[in-house]
Amino acid sequence: QVQLVDSGGGLAQPGGSLKLSCIFSVNIFSDYLMNWYRQTPGNERELVAGITGGGTTNYADSVKGRFTISRDNIKRAVYLQMNNLKPEDTAVYFCNAHWGNDFWGQGTQVTVSS
Repeated sequence: QVQLVDSGGGLAQPGGSLKLSCIFSVNIFSDYLMNWYRQTPGNERELVAGITGGGTTNYADSVKGRFTISRDNIKRAVYLQMNNLKPEDTAVYFCNAHWGNDFWGQGTQVTVSS
């Protein structure tokens, strides 16, 4: 059974850091484009960062220079290191795997507040 589990959210102060993790139990993990999205109440889910199987990355302008996406194809994992967090980064963060079909994690809450 294919399963995607994301974790690592929590409460951080402005300027602080958090690291999100996502494990995707699929046979050929490296074929998948892996993304992190986030969503706030009343808004659509927005793409935060993505990484191809070969390691090419892309970021939303709002997080460039602060967030880093990475992946470990052996561990079938993708990570989002979030530094210099801002209150506007508060959202539920979702891991996404895309290769034809889309798979989603259950979401993990990130709250940035003093």
